[in-house]
Amino acid sequence: MKIFKKTLLILIYCFFFSLLALFLWKPYLLNVLKYRTPRAGTYKIFPQEVAHKSSSAFHFARNGVQRNDLDTLHVLDGNNQSITLKDYLKNGEINAFLVIRNDSVLYERYAHGYSDSTLTSVFSGAKSIISILIGQAIGEGSIKSLNDKVTQYIPELKANPAFENITLKNLLDMKSGLEFNDALGGVIKAFFSDEAKYYYTDDMQAQLLKVKLVNQPGTVWQYKSIDPILLGWVLKKATGKSVAQYFETHLWQQIGTQYNATWGLDQTNGLTNTASRFQVTAIDFAKIGRLYLNKGMYEGKQVVPENWVNQLLNIGAEKPASAKGWQKSAHHYLWWIPQEGDKGDYAAEGMLGQRLYVDPKTNTIIVQFAARGAGNYPYRKISRYLSGLPFSYPKS
Repeated sequence: MKIFKKTLLILIYCFFFSLLALFLWKPYLLNVLKYRTPRAGTYKIFPQEVAHKSSSAFHFARNGVQRNDLDTLHVLDGNNQSITLKDYLKNGEINAFLVIRNDSVLYERYAHGYSDSTLTSVFSGAKSIISILIGQAIGEGSIKSLNDKVTQYIPELKANPAFENITLKNLLDMKSGLEFNDALGGVIKAFFSDEAKYYYTDDMQAQLLKVKLVNQPGTVWQYKSIDPILLGWVLKKATGKSVAQYFETHLWQQIGTQYNATWGLDQTNGLTNTASRFQVTAIDFAKIGRLYLNKGMYEGKQVVPENWVNQLLNIGAEKPASAKGWQKSAHHYLWWIPQEGDKGDYAAEGMLGQRLYVDPKTNTIIVQFAARGAGNYPYRKISRYLSGLPFSYPKS
Protein backbone atom coordinates (compact mmCIF):
# COMPACT_ATOMS: atom_id res chain seq x y z
CA MET A 1 0.00 0.00 0.00
CA LYS A 2 2.85 2.37 0.87
CA ILE A 3 4.52 1.61 -2.46
CA PHE A 4 1.26 2.39 -4.28
CA LYS A 5 0.87 5.74 -2.48
CA LYS A 6 4.48 6.65 -3.15
CA THR A 7 4.13 5.78 -6.84
CA LEU A 8 0.91 7.80 -7.07
CA LEU A 9 2.59 10.78 -5.41
CA ILE A 10 5.50 10.58 -7.86
CA LEU A 11 3.09 10.46 -10.78
CA ILE A 12 1.22 13.50 -9.48
CA TYR A 13 4.48 15.43 -9.05
CA CYS A 14 5.60 14.43 -12.55
CA PHE A 15 2.29 15.57 -13.99
CA PHE A 16 2.47 19.01 -12.41
CA PHE A 17 6.15 19.48 -13.27
CA SER A 18 5.39 18.49 -16.86
CA LEU A 19 2.53 20.97 -16.93
CA LEU A 20 4.78 23.69 -15.53
CA ALA A 21 7.45 22.90 -18.12
CA LEU A 22 4.85 23.02 -20.90
CA PHE A 23 3.63 26.49 -19.92
CA LEU A 24 7.19 27.76 -19.50
CA TRP A 25 8.02 26.41 -22.96
CA LYS A 26 4.84 27.76 -24.59
CA PRO A 27 3.49 30.55 -22.32
CA TYR A 28 0.69 31.45 -24.76
CA LEU A 29 -0.98 28.13 -23.81
CA LEU A 30 -2.03 29.73 -20.53
CA ASN A 31 -4.26 32.08 -22.50
CA VAL A 32 -5.52 29.20 -24.64
CA LEU A 33 -6.44 27.35 -21.45
CA LYS A 34 -8.05 30.40 -19.87
CA TYR A 35 -9.99 31.81 -22.83
CA ARG A 36 -10.33 28.81 -25.18
CA THR A 37 -12.37 29.81 -28.28
CA PRO A 38 -12.20 33.61 -28.59
CA ARG A 39 -15.45 35.48 -28.06
CA ALA A 40 -16.55 38.97 -29.08
CA GLY A 41 -14.70 40.60 -26.17
CA THR A 42 -11.55 38.44 -26.02
CA TYR A 43 -9.62 41.01 -28.07
CA LYS A 44 -9.57 43.27 -25.00
CA ILE A 45 -6.83 41.19 -23.36
CA PHE A 46 -4.37 42.41 -26.04
CA PRO A 47 -2.88 45.87 -26.70
CA GLN A 48 -5.04 47.85 -29.10
CA GLU A 49 -4.20 50.52 -31.64
CA VAL A 50 -6.99 52.93 -32.49
CA ALA A 51 -7.94 54.06 -35.99
CA HIS A 52 -9.76 57.35 -35.53
CA LYS A 53 -13.05 58.12 -37.26
CA SER A 54 -13.70 60.56 -40.10
CA SER A 55 -13.98 64.25 -39.38
CA SER A 56 -17.18 64.32 -41.42
CA ALA A 57 -19.55 61.37 -41.08
CA PHE A 58 -21.70 59.81 -43.77
CA HIS A 59 -25.18 58.78 -42.61
CA PHE A 60 -27.33 56.12 -44.24
CA ALA A 61 -30.95 57.21 -44.59
CA ARG A 62 -33.47 55.98 -42.02
CA ASN A 63 -37.03 56.59 -43.11
CA GLY A 64 -38.57 55.33 -39.89
CA VAL A 65 -40.36 52.44 -41.60
CA GLN A 66 -38.80 49.02 -41.03
CA ARG A 67 -39.28 46.14 -43.46
CA ASN A 68 -40.89 43.90 -40.85
CA ASP A 69 -41.96 41.51 -43.59
CA LEU A 70 -38.38 40.22 -43.51
CA ASP A 71 -39.15 38.65 -40.14
CA THR A 72 -41.31 36.04 -41.87
CA LEU A 73 -39.10 35.50 -44.92
CA HIS A 74 -38.01 31.85 -44.99
CA VAL A 75 -34.29 31.11 -45.30
CA LEU A 76 -32.17 28.01 -44.86
CA ASP A 77 -30.09 27.56 -41.72
CA GLY A 78 -26.90 25.54 -41.20
CA ASN A 79 -28.94 22.32 -41.06
CA ASN A 80 -30.64 23.16 -44.38
CA GLN A 81 -33.91 23.66 -42.52
CA SER A 82 -36.29 26.32 -43.80
CA ILE A 83 -37.03 28.78 -41.00
CA THR A 84 -38.15 32.38 -40.74
CA LEU A 85 -35.47 35.06 -40.62
CA LYS A 86 -36.73 35.97 -37.15
CA ASP A 87 -35.97 32.43 -35.96
CA TYR A 88 -32.67 32.45 -37.85
CA LEU A 89 -31.56 35.51 -35.88
CA LYS A 90 -32.71 33.96 -32.61
CA ASN A 91 -31.15 30.55 -33.20
CA GLY A 92 -27.84 32.05 -34.29
CA GLU A 93 -27.69 34.40 -31.31
CA ILE A 94 -27.33 37.27 -33.73
CA ASN A 95 -26.17 40.42 -31.94
CA ALA A 96 -26.64 42.81 -34.85
CA PHE A 97 -28.30 42.40 -38.23
CA LEU A 98 -28.36 45.40 -40.52
CA VAL A 99 -29.81 45.46 -44.05
CA ILE A 100 -29.09 48.48 -46.25
CA ARG A 101 -30.28 49.01 -49.82
CA ASN A 102 -29.71 52.10 -51.96
CA ASP A 103 -28.08 53.81 -48.95
CA SER A 104 -31.19 53.33 -46.80
CA VAL A 105 -31.41 51.18 -43.68
CA LEU A 106 -34.41 48.93 -44.32
CA TYR A 107 -34.14 46.44 -41.49
CA GLU A 108 -32.15 46.21 -38.27
CA ARG A 109 -32.29 43.91 -35.28
CA TYR A 110 -30.08 43.98 -32.18
CA ALA A 111 -29.60 41.74 -29.17
CA HIS A 112 -29.67 43.22 -25.68
CA GLY A 113 -26.68 45.49 -25.15
CA TYR A 114 -25.98 45.88 -28.87
CA SER A 115 -26.66 48.67 -31.33
CA ASP A 116 -25.23 49.78 -34.66
CA SER A 117 -22.46 51.55 -32.70
CA THR A 118 -21.25 48.62 -30.56
CA LEU A 119 -17.59 47.86 -31.20
CA THR A 120 -17.26 44.18 -32.10
CA SER A 121 -14.48 41.85 -33.21
CA VAL A 122 -15.11 40.51 -36.71
CA PHE A 123 -12.35 37.87 -36.44
CA SER A 124 -11.43 36.73 -39.97
CA GLY A 125 -13.24 39.72 -41.44
CA ALA A 126 -9.87 41.37 -40.71
CA LYS A 127 -8.36 39.35 -43.58
CA SER A 128 -10.56 41.16 -46.10
CA ILE A 129 -9.47 44.52 -44.69
CA ILE A 130 -5.75 43.81 -45.07
CA SER A 131 -6.56 42.82 -48.66
CA ILE A 132 -7.94 46.33 -49.23
CA LEU A 133 -4.88 47.97 -47.68
CA ILE A 134 -2.47 45.92 -49.79
CA GLY A 135 -4.32 47.13 -52.89
CA GLN A 136 -3.98 50.73 -51.75
CA ALA A 137 -0.27 50.30 -51.04
CA ILE A 138 0.23 48.90 -54.56
CA GLY A 139 -1.80 51.77 -56.01
CA GLU A 140 0.42 54.39 -54.38
CA GLY A 141 3.65 52.54 -55.13
CA SER A 142 4.68 51.61 -51.58
CA ILE A 143 4.42 47.98 -52.71
CA LYS A 144 5.68 47.49 -56.25
CA SER A 145 4.10 44.19 -57.27
CA LEU A 146 2.28 41.14 -55.99
CA ASN A 147 5.06 39.14 -57.61
CA ASP A 148 7.61 40.57 -55.17
CA LYS A 149 9.02 38.13 -52.67
CA VAL A 150 8.00 38.68 -49.06
CA THR A 151 11.69 38.82 -48.04
CA GLN A 152 12.09 42.01 -50.11
CA TYR A 153 9.93 43.77 -47.54
CA ILE A 154 10.75 41.73 -44.43
CA PRO A 155 14.50 40.98 -44.56
CA GLU A 156 14.29 39.38 -41.11
CA LEU A 157 12.59 36.42 -42.76
CA LYS A 158 15.70 35.60 -44.78
CA ALA A 159 16.94 33.79 -41.68
CA ASN A 160 14.27 31.16 -42.37
CA PRO A 161 14.73 29.39 -45.75
CA ALA A 162 10.99 28.59 -45.78
CA PHE A 163 10.35 32.15 -47.02
CA GLU A 164 12.88 32.15 -49.86
CA ASN A 165 10.40 31.83 -52.74
CA ILE A 166 7.13 33.07 -51.22
CA THR A 167 5.56 36.03 -53.05
CA LEU A 168 2.93 38.51 -51.91
CA LYS A 169 0.54 36.90 -54.40
CA ASN A 170 1.08 33.55 -52.66
CA LEU A 171 0.09 35.16 -49.36
CA LEU A 172 -2.96 36.88 -50.85
CA ASP A 173 -4.05 33.55 -52.36
CA MET A 174 -3.33 31.66 -49.10
CA LYS A 175 -0.93 29.47 -51.04
CA SER A 176 2.25 30.26 -49.13
CA GLY A 177 2.96 26.57 -48.50
CA LEU A 178 3.77 27.34 -44.86
CA GLU A 179 2.84 24.76 -42.25
CA PHE A 180 -0.37 25.50 -40.35
CA ASN A 181 -2.38 23.19 -38.11
CA ASP A 182 -6.01 24.21 -37.76
CA ALA A 183 -8.17 23.75 -34.67
CA LEU A 184 -10.45 21.07 -36.10
CA GLY A 185 -10.35 17.55 -34.69
CA GLY A 186 -11.04 17.69 -30.99
CA VAL A 187 -10.10 19.59 -27.83
CA ILE A 188 -6.46 18.48 -27.64
CA LYS A 189 -5.78 19.30 -31.29
CA ALA A 190 -7.43 22.71 -30.87
CA PHE A 191 -5.37 23.41 -27.73
CA PHE A 192 -2.08 22.83 -29.56
CA SER A 193 -3.21 24.21 -32.92
CA ASP A 194 -1.46 26.99 -34.83
CA GLU A 195 -4.81 28.73 -34.98
CA ALA A 196 -4.77 29.09 -31.19
CA LYS A 197 -1.06 29.89 -31.15
CA TYR A 198 -1.26 32.82 -33.55
CA TYR A 199 -4.33 34.24 -31.85
CA TYR A 200 -2.95 34.06 -28.30
CA THR A 201 0.82 34.45 -28.67
CA ASP A 202 2.42 37.72 -27.58
CA ASP A 203 5.26 37.31 -30.10
CA MET A 204 4.08 36.49 -33.62
CA GLN A 205 7.44 37.41 -35.11
CA ALA A 206 9.21 34.72 -33.08
CA GLN A 207 6.64 32.15 -34.18
CA LEU A 208 6.93 33.12 -37.85
CA LEU A 209 10.70 32.84 -37.80
CA LYS A 210 10.31 29.16 -36.83
CA VAL A 211 7.58 28.10 -39.26
CA LYS A 212 8.30 25.34 -41.79
CA LEU A 213 7.52 25.06 -45.49
CA VAL A 214 5.45 21.97 -46.34
CA ASN A 215 4.31 22.75 -49.91
CA GLN A 216 5.83 24.59 -52.85
CA PRO A 217 4.56 28.19 -52.75
CA GLY A 218 1.64 28.81 -55.11
CA THR A 219 0.53 25.19 -55.37
CA VAL A 220 -1.72 24.33 -52.40
CA TRP A 221 -4.48 26.47 -50.90
CA GLN A 222 -4.96 26.25 -47.14
CA TYR A 223 -7.07 28.58 -45.05
CA LYS A 224 -4.78 29.92 -42.33
CA SER A 225 -3.81 32.91 -40.22
CA ILE A 226 -0.13 33.11 -41.14
CA ASP A 227 -0.52 34.53 -44.65
CA PRO A 228 -2.62 37.62 -43.77
CA ILE A 229 -0.47 38.29 -40.69
CA LEU A 230 2.57 38.36 -42.97
CA LEU A 231 0.75 40.78 -45.30
CA GLY A 232 0.20 43.08 -42.32
CA TRP A 233 3.91 42.93 -41.54
CA VAL A 234 4.71 43.66 -45.21
CA LEU A 235 2.40 46.70 -45.12
CA LYS A 236 4.15 48.03 -42.00
CA LYS A 237 7.58 47.63 -43.58
CA ALA A 238 6.57 49.00 -46.98
CA THR A 239 4.77 52.11 -45.74
CA GLY A 240 6.66 52.90 -42.54
CA LYS A 241 3.32 53.04 -40.71
CA SER A 242 1.58 50.58 -38.44
CA VAL A 243 -1.45 48.83 -39.91
CA ALA A 244 -3.80 50.98 -37.81
CA GLN A 245 -2.05 54.21 -38.84
CA TYR A 246 -2.16 53.33 -42.53
CA PHE A 247 -5.74 52.09 -42.24
CA GLU A 248 -6.77 55.32 -40.49
CA THR A 249 -5.28 57.74 -43.03
CA HIS A 250 -5.87 55.77 -46.22
CA LEU A 251 -9.26 54.21 -45.53
CA TRP A 252 -11.05 54.84 -42.24
CA GLN A 253 -10.98 58.64 -42.33
CA GLN A 254 -11.79 58.66 -46.05
CA ILE A 255 -15.24 57.00 -46.06
CA GLY A 256 -17.35 58.95 -43.57
CA THR A 257 -17.00 56.66 -40.57
CA GLN A 258 -18.79 57.67 -37.37
CA TYR A 259 -16.78 55.69 -34.80
CA ASN A 260 -13.22 54.67 -34.07
CA ALA A 261 -12.09 51.17 -35.00
CA THR A 262 -9.28 49.21 -33.38
CA TRP A 263 -6.62 46.69 -34.36
CA GLY A 264 -5.19 44.19 -31.87
CA LEU A 265 -1.43 43.76 -31.51
CA ASP A 266 0.49 40.79 -30.12
CA GLN A 267 2.39 43.15 -27.79
CA THR A 268 2.87 46.89 -27.35
CA ASN A 269 4.44 48.26 -30.55
CA GLY A 270 4.40 44.71 -31.92
CA LEU A 271 2.81 43.10 -34.96
CA THR A 272 -0.84 43.58 -35.81
CA ASN A 273 -3.03 40.48 -35.94
CA THR A 274 -4.44 41.16 -39.39
CA ALA A 275 -5.90 37.65 -39.49
CA SER A 276 -8.46 37.94 -36.70
CA ARG A 277 -8.29 41.02 -34.51
CA PHE A 278 -10.10 43.94 -36.14
CA GLN A 279 -12.89 45.65 -34.16
CA VAL A 280 -15.57 47.76 -35.81
CA THR A 281 -19.16 48.95 -35.40
CA ALA A 282 -21.91 47.56 -37.60
CA ILE A 283 -22.81 50.90 -39.17
CA ASP A 284 -19.19 51.60 -40.13
CA PHE A 285 -18.51 48.06 -41.33
CA ALA A 286 -21.35 48.68 -43.78
CA LYS A 287 -19.43 51.68 -45.14
CA ILE A 288 -16.63 49.40 -46.28
CA GLY A 289 -19.30 47.51 -48.20
CA ARG A 290 -20.57 50.79 -49.63
CA LEU A 291 -17.06 51.74 -50.71
CA TYR A 292 -16.74 48.51 -52.68
CA LEU A 293 -20.25 48.88 -54.12
CA ASN A 294 -19.01 52.17 -55.54
CA LYS A 295 -15.87 50.55 -57.02
CA GLY A 296 -13.61 52.04 -54.36
CA MET A 297 -14.92 55.59 -54.65
CA TYR A 298 -16.30 57.86 -51.91
CA GLU A 299 -17.79 61.30 -52.61
CA GLY A 300 -16.01 61.55 -55.96
CA LYS A 301 -12.61 60.45 -54.62
CA GLN A 302 -11.01 57.15 -55.57
CA VAL A 303 -10.07 55.74 -52.15
CA VAL A 304 -9.24 52.21 -53.35
CA PRO A 305 -8.02 51.70 -56.93
CA GLU A 306 -10.91 50.53 -59.08
CA ASN A 307 -8.78 47.88 -60.74
CA TRP A 308 -8.09 46.39 -57.29
CA VAL A 309 -11.82 46.11 -56.57
CA ASN A 310 -12.30 44.48 -59.97
CA GLN A 311 -9.49 42.00 -59.29
CA LEU A 312 -11.32 40.94 -56.13
CA LEU A 313 -14.53 40.22 -58.02
CA ASN A 314 -13.13 38.64 -61.15
CA ILE A 315 -11.55 35.25 -60.63
CA GLY A 316 -11.27 34.86 -64.39
CA ALA A 317 -10.03 31.53 -65.69
CA GLU A 318 -8.50 30.63 -62.34
CA LYS A 319 -9.91 27.41 -60.92
CA PRO A 320 -11.17 28.16 -57.38
CA ALA A 321 -9.33 26.22 -54.69
CA SER A 322 -12.33 26.36 -52.35
CA ALA A 323 -16.07 25.90 -52.74
CA LYS A 324 -17.85 26.71 -49.49
CA GLY A 325 -21.58 26.12 -49.05
CA TRP A 326 -24.34 25.72 -51.63
CA GLN A 327 -23.18 28.96 -53.23
CA LYS A 328 -19.68 27.43 -53.73
CA SER A 329 -17.84 30.46 -52.40
CA ALA A 330 -14.25 30.73 -53.58
CA HIS A 331 -11.69 32.38 -51.33
CA HIS A 332 -10.13 35.06 -53.53
CA TYR A 333 -7.95 37.98 -52.42
CA LEU A 334 -9.10 37.17 -48.84
CA TRP A 335 -12.80 37.66 -49.65
CA TRP A 336 -15.45 34.99 -50.27
CA ILE A 337 -16.84 35.07 -53.81
CA PRO A 338 -19.83 32.78 -54.63
CA GLN A 339 -19.51 30.88 -57.90
CA GLU A 340 -22.96 29.25 -57.99
CA GLY A 341 -26.03 30.65 -59.73
CA ASP A 342 -26.64 34.30 -60.61
CA LYS A 343 -23.47 35.41 -58.85
CA GLY A 344 -21.83 38.81 -58.42
CA ASP A 345 -22.19 39.13 -54.64
CA TYR A 346 -19.33 38.66 -52.18
CA ALA A 347 -18.59 38.73 -48.46
CA ALA A 348 -16.04 39.25 -45.71
CA GLU A 349 -16.57 36.48 -43.17
CA GLY A 350 -15.39 35.77 -39.64
CA MET A 351 -15.96 32.88 -37.26
CA LEU A 352 -19.03 32.72 -35.01
CA GLY A 353 -21.12 34.35 -37.72
CA GLN A 354 -19.50 37.72 -38.43
CA ARG A 355 -20.43 38.87 -41.95
CA LEU A 356 -20.22 41.79 -44.34
CA TYR A 357 -22.25 40.89 -47.43
CA VAL A 358 -22.31 43.01 -50.59
CA ASP A 359 -24.59 42.50 -53.61
CA PRO A 360 -23.91 44.95 -56.45
CA LYS A 361 -26.81 43.53 -58.48
CA THR A 362 -29.33 44.86 -55.94
CA ASN A 363 -27.18 47.56 -54.30
CA THR A 364 -27.56 45.76 -50.96
CA ILE A 365 -25.28 45.60 -47.93
CA ILE A 366 -25.87 43.26 -44.99
CA VAL A 367 -23.89 43.30 -41.75
CA GLN A 368 -24.24 40.46 -39.24
CA PHE A 369 -22.55 40.19 -35.84
CA ALA A 370 -23.25 36.98 -33.94
CA ALA A 371 -22.35 34.98 -30.84
CA ARG A 372 -22.30 31.75 -32.84
CA GLY A 373 -24.28 32.17 -36.09
CA ALA A 374 -27.02 29.99 -37.57
CA GLY A 375 -25.03 28.95 -40.63
CA ASN A 376 -25.78 28.74 -44.35
CA TYR A 377 -25.99 31.76 -46.66
CA PRO A 378 -29.35 33.58 -46.40
CA TYR A 379 -28.06 36.93 -47.60
CA ARG A 380 -28.59 36.48 -51.34
CA LYS A 381 -32.22 35.47 -50.77
CA ILE A 382 -32.77 38.59 -48.63
CA SER A 383 -31.18 40.92 -51.17
CA ARG A 384 -33.11 39.46 -54.10
CA TYR A 385 -36.38 39.48 -52.14
CA LEU A 386 -36.01 43.18 -51.33
CA SER A 387 -35.39 44.03 -54.97
CA GLY A 388 -38.26 41.90 -56.27
CA LEU A 389 -35.96 39.52 -58.13
CA PRO A 390 -36.60 35.77 -58.27
CA PHE A 391 -34.48 33.47 -56.13
CA SER A 392 -34.42 29.80 -55.29
CA TYR A 393 -31.93 27.68 -53.43
CA PRO A 394 -30.28 25.05 -55.64
CA LYS A 395 -31.70 21.57 -55.29
CA SER A 396 -29.59 19.36 -53.07
